[in-house]
Amino acid sequence: MNTTHSRRRTWPGVALAALLTTATLTAATPAPYADTASGARAASARTETPVTSTSPVTGVTETVVRVRSPLPASFGARPAACDWLSYLRYRSAAGPADSADADRVLLAQPGILEGAGAFDSVARNTVARAAAQGRHIEFWALDRRSNCLEDRTGIASGDQHTAVDYYYRGRQVAGRTFAGFTGNGELGWMARLGIEQTVRDQYDLLTAELPDQALRQRKVLCGGHSLGGVVTGYFATADFDGDRRTTADAGYNQCAGYFALDTTVSTSLADLSGSIPDDTDLPDIGLGYGAVQAGLDTGLLPRSLSAPVLLNPETMTLLAIAGLGALQDPGGEADLPSYLPRNGNIEATNRFLFSEDAAAFLTGTPAVRDFRLTNDAVLGALMDDHSVPLAFLQSSVGFFDGGPIADKSFPAANGSGQLPALFGREYKAIPDRPHGPLYTWRDYDRVGAPDDPGYRSADGTPFTGAGKEVTSIRELARSLAEQPLDFTEQYFPTKLVTDLQLADSPQVKRLLAHPAGLTARPTLTVLAGDGLLAGRVPDGLDPVVADGYQHLDVLTAAPRQNDGRPEPVSRALTEFARAPE
Repeated sequence: MNTTHSRRRTWPGVALAALLTTATLTAATPAPYADTASGARAASARTETPVTSTSPVTGVTETVVRVRSPLPASFGARPAACDWLSYLRYRSAAGPADSADADRVLLAQPGILEGAGAFDSVARNTVARAAAQGRHIEFWALDRRSNCLEDRTGIASGDQHTAVDYYYRGRQVAGRTFAGFTGNGELGWMARLGIEQTVRDQYDLLTAELPDQALRQRKVLCGGHSLGGVVTGYFATADFDGDRRTTADAGYNQCAGYFALDTTVSTSLADLSGSIPDDTDLPDIGLGYGAVQAGLDTGLLPRSLSAPVLLNPETMTLLAIAGLGALQDPGGEADLPSYLPRNGNIEATNRFLFSEDAAAFLTGTPAVRDFRLTNDAVLGALMDDHSVPLAFLQSSVGFFDGGPIADKSFPAANGSGQLPALFGREYKAIPDRPHGPLYTWRDYDRVGAPDDPGYRSADGTPFTGAGKEVTSIRELARSLAEQPLDFTEQYFPTKLVTDLQLADSPQVKRLLAHPAGLTARPTLTVLAGDGLLAGRVPDGLDPVVADGYQHLDVLTAAPRQNDGRPEPVSRALTEFARAPE
């Protein structure tokens, strides 16, 4: 494992270069802050609220926990809600109510552009599996502090049309009007929200919830998904009292072990070069830490990572809205594509995601609204590995059905091998008959069934098979639409990436106080067989490999797989969480 800070070009470096040079394209329309702090939270330093779930995994209690933890005054003006830390707490319904009495506590950091809700399935599967073995563990899915800016009111309505009207047409819901997507000019406080504050937030949350350091060192397993593995690495090496001679406060002494989900626990982004190959001949931005920080402070550089197509608050909200439709009426004919407003951002996103070839992308014909799709098919088109052309957003949730299917040759032709780490390795498919049949969705466990047409590419290659499908589209929809903390992350702090990417970052240097902390505890690494590290496992690792899994599947996979075996990620986590006798 590479455990040093590396300047090797990785996808965050390339993405950073692109984002920093196109800042004028990334700022959303400014909107006033909406203070989401309730009266109850204002009166208490901690709140815990039950979460109602329709998950088929029983015996698991879920709550949303918020702990008051004000930022330093140096961060400047910010919404009151951003002085709170939040996480989803999953525990056995038959287990102890006090976290300190649990057998183990698994604490998970999210990946880039990811929220706590993304961990719902793996958390439930892990807690339930341990309970079936007579052990009571907890799973804490952390939300980054910047998720305080998100407004879930429209999604919480439970109705797709109501959500669209709330976020895009100014309709009032539950007495509230959406304040708008927050613009770069109002994110000044996020200019300081980097890796140092991120790991400090984890430490402050842990010490508030589990004050006994000896207990933390004995019971807590620290880890994460994707970028969360790197955050965990820096947490392990950090010193939190400013005195390296004392080690009770050291990050590694807050954890009994580490776990990594399609990532590695390291202090290098090199292992996450999962979108653009390292040898891509793109220019470096040529900026050092000081210049980048000045750009963030002044607002000349975007304070949250965003892009004009798909990766911005306005369009990422559509994923949860699509999830609502799939929950409400999975087999019903969708009207979402026609019901959405036709602004440039949404139109460009729809073209990028649902164009068969370059001509369709450029002309906008046929458009997604020209096809008859069920609500399940809309969600599948947005997130399945045989449809969405962005590897880090892909999950294996089944396949289109109900009519002729064609190769999707935009943005890359099937079989071309172009940028597989960016677009994914699976052949992409798209419905082929506008204004034709109603296209349905074949869920993961019906792929390979006797009635499966077995769709093939033009070159004869099967698009998919039972061994490649692992996540139920129903559970994906539920994780997107039912959780009080979002599956995605609308405002990801740019500084969190610049700190890690720029070798002269003083925050990184300060955090590398105890480098031996990376190997001070046992580590479990679980990799997606078709994920970001497929075919290039870092030296020195002996990972558990989940065959057929994509990057998100390690979080979303169903508890029972198509081969009849238990889900391997939660199985590995459960075994790793077994307390020593």
